Amino acid sequence: MNIELLGLQARHPSAAANAPAALQGISLQLSAGEQVAIIGPSGAGKTSLLQVLACAQKPTSGELRLGGQAPWRLSSHELRLLRGRLFLAPQVPPLPPRQRVVTSVLAGRLPGMSLVASLRSLFYPIDIPAAYEALNHFDLSDKLFDRVDRLSGGERQRVGLARALLSPASLWLIDEPLSALDPMRARIAMTALVKLARERQITMVATLHQVDMALTHFDRIIGLHKGEMVFDLPSAQVTRERLANLYEQQGQEQANEFGLDASNAEPEQNPVVPAPVVMHCR
Repeated sequence: MNIELLGLQARHPSAAANAPAALQGISLQLSAGEQVAIIGPSGAGKTSLLQVLACAQKPTSGELRLGGQAPWRLSSHELRLLRGRLFLAPQVPPLPPRQRVVTSVLAGRLPGMSLVASLRSLFYPIDIPAAYEALNHFDLSDKLFDRVDRLSGGERQRVGLARALLSPASLWLIDEPLSALDPMRARIAMTALVKLARERQITMVATLHQVDMALTHFDRIIGLHKGEMVFDLPSAQVTRERLANLYEQQGQEQANEFGLDASNAEPEQNPVVPAPVVMHCR
């Protein structure tokens, strides 16, 4: 699914009347089957952008087109059909606590199922092997029949991601998918999502705080700051200077924040020697 934004502005529904817009004049185009990472500090508007793309939040102005359609000009029936082609994975997936993992994963297919089939799947999972395979991509197949309330936060997050693999959507909108994962499982999850999106020609927009992951797995990076687009570049052109400008940090603090290896950075011409710490003991 291709995406077109032109001068798009959006305001959070609960924001104060005098608060600045969450998104301010965003213009971009994504081709069908393209994978893009959105980076930026907290409060930059990353989640708001995903909400707008998921047709969960209406823009206050500007143009939005998904697959050539203007969502908010469609009838309620047509909008519902369009939403069935979108998959939004929030940072904290809304999984029923008493539900089995297999049922939660297979719920990703609900937009493409009839009412009778969806009700039947609540009592008896229709395609257990498909759920197992989806979980296996995230190193979670051993939890297939566990209850959701017995999972850790990271395991619940991976169940939410596994849903995407069974979804009939042609656009994946993934919000901070690595926030609760350890480094090893974060690499496994990111590799699986990008690989499968490319193989299936699914358009994917993912927000990430882990800049190193964004640079490693995505060919295109978009930087947001205070609701405005700072850059839209191939990953090879996202330099440390651009990141410093985006996050308003410098030096070692910047490297730690971005998850980058400071040992690979060029040495400073005039390194700053920290002042000695004086301790007084009584």
